[in-house]
Amino acid sequence: MGIDRYCPSVAAHPLHGCLNDIAAARAWLESRIDRPLSLRVLLDGEATADAVREGMTEHLGRAVAGDSALFWFSGHGTRFAARSAEELMKEGTGDCQAIVCADGPLADVELGPLLESVAGRGAHTTAVMDCCFSGGTTRDDEDGPTARYLPPDPGWRPPEPSARELAAAVGSLPYGGGYVTLAAGTVEQLVYEHDLGGRRHGMFSYALLEALAAAGPTATSREILSAAHCRVQILRHGQDPVLIPHESGGLADRPFLGGAARAPSPQLLRHGRDGWEVDHGGLHGLSAPAGARPADQDAASFVVTSGGVAAEGPESGTRLVRVREVRPDRTLVTPADWAPDPARVYPVALATLALPPARLLVDAPHDPRAEEWLLSALATAGPGGGPTPLLRAGPGPGHRHPEPLIRFHVVVRDGRAQVTHRDGGVVLSGLPLADRSDAHSVVGSLIHLTRWYQLHGLRNPRSPLEGRVQVEVCGLDGTPVGAGPAPYGTAEQVFRYGGGPGDWHEPLVQIRIHNRSRLPLWCVLLDLTDSHGASLGLYEPDFIGAGRTGYALRGDPVRLSLPPGRTVRPGAYVRDWLKLIVAENEFNTVPFQLEPLVPGATRNRLDPAAADDGVLRLAAPARTHRDAGPARRPWAGEWSTHTLALRTVVPTASGR
Repeated sequence: MGIDRYCPSVAAHPLHGCLNDIAAARAWLESRIDRPLSLRVLLDGEATADAVREGMTEHLGRAVAGDSALFWFSGHGTRFAARSAEELMKEGTGDCQAIVCADGPLADVELGPLLESVAGRGAHTTAVMDCCFSGGTTRDDEDGPTARYLPPDPGWRPPEPSARELAAAVGSLPYGGGYVTLAAGTVEQLVYEHDLGGRRHGMFSYALLEALAAAGPTATSREILSAAHCRVQILRHGQDPVLIPHESGGLADRPFLGGAARAPSPQLLRHGRDGWEVDHGGLHGLSAPAGARPADQDAASFVVTSGGVAAEGPESGTRLVRVREVRPDRTLVTPADWAPDPARVYPVALATLALPPARLLVDAPHDPRAEEWLLSALATAGPGGGPTPLLRAGPGPGHRHPEPLIRFHVVVRDGRAQVTHRDGGVVLSGLPLADRSDAHSVVGSLIHLTRWYQLHGLRNPRSPLEGRVQVEVCGLDGTPVGAGPAPYGTAEQVFRYGGGPGDWHEPLVQIRIHNRSRLPLWCVLLDLTDSHGASLGLYEPDFIGAGRTGYALRGDPVRLSLPPGRTVRPGAYVRDWLKLIVAENEFNTVPFQLEPLVPGATRNRLDPAAADDGVLRLAAPARTHRDAGPARRPWAGEWSTHTLALRTVVPTASGR
């Protein structure tokens, strides 16, 4: 649906690029699809709110498993203040958003369930939204950029009864949504249309269609959005397209028009307004040595892991890009002896790191072969079959330098290995180490542990945002629970199962994120578990307005429980660390997601001969797992973190 001309009572100022967006999207679909294609197009006065509802239920509602359903909207967006407690739990910015149909608004509380109802029938469902969801005023300028935003009419409110009915109809769907959204900007931004390619277009629609035209049919929504984001930034700085949901290996990592999901690359190389960049920066733990030049062999670098989203197959040869400047949310790079195609996005992996890597000490006095096997596996566990950048053998650089923050001690006895951390705690024990294959598996576990401890320890203490955004866990009635927040990493909040043997029930809590800063901030909440996994499942990354509060699971109760495999019996427990990462703009979340560590599961991944490109990807898994879950089924100039430790226990007879 595209709307340039609105009813006079709705919008006094028309748009001029929305119909062109729809015509271009239709042309792309017809050129790409060689199967039956059923299109319903609503233009200008045809695109009423009732026509959208009917189009969703009667037209897209016919889609079933194996079909692809696409909803594309080009027009005005609006927002209005959330009022009820339920609305405020779901809207961290304090505002409700809506698309503006020809005769008035259709709020997200209704549009979302309509899309859910389509996805609930099994169709791969995608929404493209080229409209504003933030404040400001439009410019009445047909020659310059025009914002696709309408100030709200005081009488506009979401149709709450209808929304509740629709939500009830799809209440059996998993939390987090069954459809993927590619949006033109964040909830705090205006988005624009301009003269592009000889016609008026939405900047996002134009960039997205360019990215789709350059990409192959297997390109995922995540890859497409990354390419479109850079194109939009070249056209206009300050409009940042977003992708929802972010979960690794889920809807965002399926091809744009449907297909099987695949594990995403943890980093993507793309061409932006400042040249070539990788969507991985300081808030991901990357740094570059002061004074390092891109040509330096010890400068941080990335290696391309495949041919990119537009390629039918990888080119031959190793292709490196070297770091020239690390920014908080991205890294500017220089290609080394090759020329990437600016129209493409390339999956990349870390090849070398300027950060001090984790250190590995091996104690195998009775089996010197075990130490040789481990060192050999370590030397081939990285990109291209070379050394891994995350882990080094030896005691460290010497007494003149600080001790590495991450250090593992591997003790080998009788064909078994035990791993302890620098704090003396046993991390893994009883790992088989009888041959070279076992050594690859042990090294794989150590690399996984290194990444987990990097996430756990990530901090930016010099940020002015430090301490301004915090996580709070409380009871369902809003009262504090447990020991209360404590200084960074020094204490735990304890939550206990209720009931007794044969009738244990899990504690239910509410998790809140308080933004006490003066800025709207993009917030990512990690659940780091004692099984060494990391998940985004409790809170879909989103903006939280200045002085506002965001709620995990949009205010629904959070269940704290022992993970599968741990028997609910007195004395059993599980630990979680809720780590909040905040920044001024959206950033790449894939490197923050890890499956729980299963020793031995990395054996094949660490064998260079078993990989199609010889590269160990420091990637998120196809799906993530969490121990806590639902109780029902200019750039990012500043960033900061906050960590809250939790312990969920099954009480003993003494009640502890």
